[in-house]
Amino acid sequence: LPKGLGQAPLARSLRVLNLSGNRFSEVPPALLQLRGLRSLSLGGNRLHGIPPDIQELQSLEFLYLGGNFITAIPPELAKLPSLRYLVLCDNKIQSIPPQLAQLHSLRSLSLHNNLLTYLPREILNLVHLEELSLRGNPLVVRFVRDLTYNPPSLQELAGRTVKTRNVPYTPSDLPDSLVRYLSLASNCPNPKCGGVYFDSCVRQIKFVDFCGKYRLPLMHYLCSPECSSPYSSASQSSTSQSESDSEDEASVAAHRMQKVLLG
Repeated sequence: LPKGLGQAPLARSLRVLNLSGNRFSEVPPALLQLRGLRSLSLGGNRLHGIPPDIQELQSLEFLYLGGNFITAIPPELAKLPSLRYLVLCDNKIQSIPPQLAQLHSLRSLSLHNNLLTYLPREILNLVHLEELSLRGNPLVVRFVRDLTYNPPSLQELAGRTVKTRNVPYTPSDLPDSLVRYLSLASNCPNPKCGGVYFDSCVRQIKFVDFCGKYRLPLMHYLCSPECSSPYSSASQSSTSQSESDSEDEASVAAHRMQKVLLG
C-alpha cells in the first residue's frame, strides 16, 4: 500500500476496507492511519501477528483477521472501544489475553479452529457477548489437567504477610524495588480466603456450562493448593468434578451465560 495513504483525501471518508485474499505478511502500517475506518477485513492473508498500534483505529466496529497464521493477540486490541465483531478464526492462537474482557461493546467473538486449551476467567465479564465460536479448538475435546505449583519464595511469603496483615509502611521504609513488588499483589479469587499472591500461584480450571451441553474450561488463579474456592473444580475424578461443576454453575449469574457456537 502507498505510504501516504493516511494523508490522501480518500482516507478521511473511508469507512469500509476489504483486503482479504491477498498476500500481506503483516498489517500495512498505512492502514493504521485510517482513523475513520469502521470495518477492516484482512482474512486469508499471511499475517503472523497483530501490531499493537491496531489500537489507533478507535472507530473500528468490525475486524476480520480469519485464515492467517496469527499466534498471539496483543493486549492493545482491547483498547478499541467501539469493536462489536471480532473474527480470529482459522489461526494458530494458543491463548486469549485477559485484557480482552475490556471490549465492553463486543457482541460476537469468533475463535474457532485455533489452538486454545482454555479461556481466561475474565471472559465472563463480556456481558454483552451474544456469540462465541470455539469449535475446532482442543478445549472442546481435551481439558487441561497437568497443572504445577512452585512454592513461594521467602520474599513472597514476607510480602503476603505484609499485605494480609496490613503491616504499615512508607516508601522511605523500604527500597524502591520492594515497594514496587508489594504494589503487584494480586487478590485470591476465593472469597473465603482474602489472601494475596505475587509470583507463585495455583493455576486451576473452572468448568462452566454455557449452553447446557458443553463444559468450557476457564483459567483462574489461587494463592495456594490448600485454598479451595467455590469457583474451582480441581478434582481429578470425573464424578466429583461433575458435582463440583454443578455448584460452580450456580455461582455464575444467569445473564452472563451467553450463546456459544461449538458446532
